[in-house]
Amino acid sequence: MPPITQTPTQLSITWPYLPENFPLPDDPVENTDQPLLAAALRQLLIALPDRVQDALIVSNFALCAAIEGRIICKAPDWMYVRPVQAWPHAYSRRSYTPHTEGTIPQVVMEFLSATYGEEYSVEFTEGVGKWFFYEQVIQVPRYVIFRPDTGGIEVYALESERYQLQTPEEAGRYWIPGLDLFLGVWEGSHEGRTGYWLRWWNAEGELVLWSEERAEQERQRAEQERQRAERLAERLRQMGVDPEQL
Repeated sequence: MPPITQTPTQLSITWPYLPENFPLPDDPVENTDQPLLAAALRQLLIALPDRVQDALIVSNFALCAAIEGRIICKAPDWMYVRPVQAWPHAYSRRSYTPHTEGTIPQVVMEFLSATYGEEYSVEFTEGVGKWFFYEQVIQVPRYVIFRPDTGGIEVYALESERYQLQTPEEAGRYWIPGLDLFLGVWEGSHEGRTGYWLRWWNAEGELVLWSEERAEQERQRAEQERQRAERLAERLRQMGVDPEQL
């Protein structure tokens, strides 16, 4: 378990728009796994239109608030927010401020590399660690920490203003309110990468499929139907009936 969070009393938190000239860090992604993991989670939701309508589903994207008047931005490896106000500008959105632009994110995720940084940082210092920022400032209901190299996953729920480590249900998955889906670890190959992935399951425990899996499922269904038709035609011919004449 992470160390106990020490929260400053009467912390002043406000929700200003990010100024257009505010410099955002342009840190490189730590490894090649992170973009694949983030894109795979988003791609799965495309099959569920009600989950993507009015939603912001992003990775390495600035999540912002002001602490004591000083704007702080963190960039989760993956974030889901719904509903979000429509973006009114021709240029691309570069940040998100809860309360001002929409609701609090339902979930944020961090994918740990072999040497991780501030995912567990809980102290309120000039740096403001991610744990403190998600828990005490933004108050994100679910915080997920995933280790792609081992498949280890930790899901924390905000309970009584503190993150509490959650116990998975019997199948080893975690219910994510707001998305109304189970989150779990799956091992296999996708987009040229073989290893551990985060995936979604619906309330009935059915795996949400990637587009190539749906295509393969349709191919198998069509092949089964073709074989069934061939067996039926052969049976009719054995009975002296030409199936082409039916």
